[in-house]
Amino acid sequence: MDRVAKLASERAVVVFTASNCSMGDVVTSLLSSLGVSAAVHELDSDPRGQEMERELARRLGGGSAAERGTTALPAVFVGGSLVGGTNRVMALHLAGELVPMLKSAGALWL
Repeated sequence: MDRVAKLASERAVVVFTASNCSMGDVVTSLLSSLGVSAAVHELDSDPRGQEMERELARRLGGGSAAERGTTALPAVFVGGSLVGGTNRVMALHLAGELVPMLKSAGALWL
């Protein structure tokens, strides 16, 4: 979907989430603690949010979130590319790979 791609490329780090998504809060808190000012899009506040969530679910593994029994949110983009959800972001952070990725995308200048 063009809208997801457009929004994902507007900033170095973009998080698609929902206002009641606690894992979205975890991811944005982590990014903030690292000094990243991510663009956060709450899809439940967007008239096209459901359509965008379906597209994110497709990108994260095919099928709808309901078919997989999971949610597509949060979905994190770094440098315009989909990184993944909470588990992927945390795994990258624990492996020491997230900060270099953020620096490479221009989200950090440390």
